[in-house]
Amino acid sequence: MGLVDGVRQRIETGALKADPGQLRVVEALGSLSEALKPAGGNGFLARLAGRKNGAPRGLYIHGPVGRGKTMLMDLFFEAAPAAPKKRIHFHGFMQEVHARLHAARRTSSDAIAPVAAAIANEAKLLCLDEMQVTDIADAMIVGRLFEAMLAAGTVIVTTSNLPPSELYRDGLNRQLFLPFVRLIERRLDVIALDGMTDYRLGRIKAHETFLTPLTAANAARLQDLWERLTDGKKGEPAILDVLGRKLVVPEAAHGCARFSFAELIEAPLGPPDYLAIARNYSTLFVTGIPAIKANQRNEAKRFVLLIDTLYDAGTRLAATSAKEPEAIHGGGPHKFEFARTASRLREMQSASWWGKKIVET
Repeated sequence: MGLVDGVRQRIETGALKADPGQLRVVEALGSLSEALKPAGGNGFLARLAGRKNGAPRGLYIHGPVGRGKTMLMDLFFEAAPAAPKKRIHFHGFMQEVHARLHAARRTSSDAIAPVAAAIANEAKLLCLDEMQVTDIADAMIVGRLFEAMLAAGTVIVTTSNLPPSELYRDGLNRQLFLPFVRLIERRLDVIALDGMTDYRLGRIKAHETFLTPLTAANAARLQDLWERLTDGKKGEPAILDVLGRKLVVPEAAHGCARFSFAELIEAPLGPPDYLAIARNYSTLFVTGIPAIKANQRNEAKRFVLLIDTLYDAGTRLAATSAKEPEAIHGGGPHKFEFARTASRLREMQSASWWGKKIVET
């Protein structure tokens, strides 16, 4: 059964909801799957002929969090008649690339060429989930890497929350990254999976998103929420480029980022860091918010700043806390700002903040 027929069968059985935007992407993926079929069998000579005859164009699928991009790419990857093939998260892929480049520099003055050749040899089809270029080191090499892989015949399918023109939007030396944007637009078919429905939000209720007090049971509930929003138990580390500095995100997956209170508030972070997080992730998980004492001025100021930044950006917040919002701060120089912070925390727990689909669960 082909990809398109398989998806339509899932819709008929109720396993998937009919969604015009998703069906447009399915049609494009189905056409690519057909184009990947070898003309004369699956042997080495057939694969070699396919490379010489020119590989089909890949796809760049972009759209908001929760629209089903990863699910559709995974269905395509499972059915795609390509060998060898590889499916990996973009951050994991770039970590592999940096490790290979480090090894290749020992023997080659141009490390990107042999690394790209090796990847192309390992993957006739390369599926990359959640492309998001936030690190200048990635930005400086990804263009040449993709150009070499495409030239070698690798078909690339990638998902992203952003259209190509928005990648690395505020990054350092972005003008050096723009040729990669043009390469994507020239060599891949760019298709938007748009629409307002975030299917993951239907898995949660608003009152689950700010959990008090700090108990093992609430930690488990937050973990369950993470798994429902990311489809995984644990995310991958990510790095954001902030004014030339590297901000480490301990866990990131499917538009969600997770920090502990200590990593986010006790660390010497400031407005550019919180703004970078809000711009790159639609949902922020914060674990272990304590009762902030009156003499913890820096922590109080950063927490107020964080919530203000998330609120202004429309970012969703899921957290475990020792206290309800109104009782987090014990007084001191920021008590008036904290009254606003508590009010915003309450609003950010509402169904209207998370999206009305949330109340249908």
